[in-house]
Amino acid sequence: MRLFPTSLLCATLLMFSCEDPNSLSSEDFVAGIEEAHKKEAFAQQEAVLCDIVLSFNGNERINGTMILLTNSQKGRLDTKDGKTIIYDQGDVYYSPEVGDANSAIFDAYTWSYFFLMPFKLSDPGTQWEDYSNKELQGKMYNVKKLTFDEGTGGSPDDWYVMYSDPKTHLLYSAAYIVTANKSKAEAEKDPHAIEYLNYEDSEGVPFAKQWNFWSWRPGKGFTKKLGEANLSRIRFTELNENFFEPLPGMLKAHQ
Repeated sequence: MRLFPTSLLCATLLMFSCEDPNSLSSEDFVAGIEEAHKKEAFAQQEAVLCDIVLSFNGNERINGTMILLTNSQKGRLDTKDGKTIIYDQGDVYYSPEVGDANSAIFDAYTWSYFFLMPFKLSDPGTQWEDYSNKELQGKMYNVKKLTFDEGTGGSPDDWYVMYSDPKTHLLYSAAYIVTANKSKAEAEKDPHAIEYLNYEDSEGVPFAKQWNFWSWRPGKGFTKKLGEANLSRIRFTELNENFFEPLPGMLKAHQ
C-alpha cells in the first residue's frame, strides 16, 4: 500500500489547523453578518421599535421607547419621565427636560446606531480592513476593523473593531472610539466595547435583547463593565407621516 507522504500530511494538517477567521474577505465578513441578521427582511419593514432600559454605573440613564425607521433616516426616543428626542436625518429636536443640545445629539444617534449596527455595515463611506487579533475573552471570532470616509458618520477618525460569531455570523461585539469633542489620540486612550447577547427573533429577524458596555483594550479585551441595556418588546410597525415632526415646545440642536 502506498503511504501518504509524511511531509505532505504535515503540511495539510498545518494548513487546516492554522486556518483563521481573518481569512474571510471584508466583503464576506460583512455579507455574513447581514445575512445572519436578515437584512433584506429588515429593510422591507418601515419602522422598528423597542422598550429600552439603559444604565451606567448602576444609575438608570434611559427608560423609554425607541422608534426608528429601518432606513435609519429618522428616529424618536420617548422616556417614561417625559423627555422626547427626535432626529430627522441631520436635524435633532429635544424637549427642554433633556437638558442640553449635546446630550440630545448623543442620545439621538448613539443608541439608534448600536441598535441598527448589523444593518449598516455596507453603508456608503464604510471602509474595512483586516485586524490581527481575532481573540476576545478566550474565544476566536471573525474580526475586521471599520473606519469611515471623510464626511461619513460622526467623525472620520472614529473606528470600530467588529467581532462576529464564526458559526452563526451574528454580531457579537464592537469595540470603538468616539472622537466627538476630543482628539483621536485622546479617544484611543480609553476605547469601549458593546457586547450583544440574548438574541431573539422578531418576525424572523434576530435582535440582541441585552447589551453590555465595557472598557476595552487591544490584546486584553473587556477589562471593566461600565453599563448595560435591556431591550424588550422589539417589533416592527408602520407610522403616520407626522410621527417624527417636532412637538410643540421642542428645541432644535444646532450641530
